[in-house]
Amino acid sequence: MANSEYEHALQHLREKHVRLTPQRKLILHYLINHHTHPSVEMIYADLKQEADNISMATIYNTINLLVEDQLVIELKNGDGSSHYDYFGHPHYHVVCDNCGLIQDVFDDHFAALTKDLQQITREKTNFMVTQSDIEVHGICPNCQKKLGLA
Repeated sequence: MANSEYEHALQHLREKHVRLTPQRKLILHYLINHHTHPSVEMIYADLKQEADNISMATIYNTINLLVEDQLVIELKNGDGSSHYDYFGHPHYHVVCDNCGLIQDVFDDHFAALTKDLQQITREKTNFMVTQSDIEVHGICPNCQKKLGLA
């Protein structure tokens, strides 16, 4: 599946006339295959071993391009850091308020939920919603155990 996602994402970028450099392809491939919601620093640490010609600036620029083209979303962590997630299959996130773990939640109702949210927002504010990122916050199972909550 990851390979077809990668090809689909590349086609999307080609249609937008984005130059597909080897570094951009490598970063995109990494994000599609790593569901860990990495930061730029994490991406750099992992990819510098594979490509010695990759820099932090290249990663930042590529991430910004992918966010702009709505293939990747930026997730702000409670500590002020930014993490990134490939958004080929729409989903929402659950975030642990104790340890900062971010986990994807895929659900068949997500499309209807975001559509309802956009409609309600339009009715109440007259905003034309162009994007919505949903985060649910709580305490993950590991932290529940550590904190004696489970």
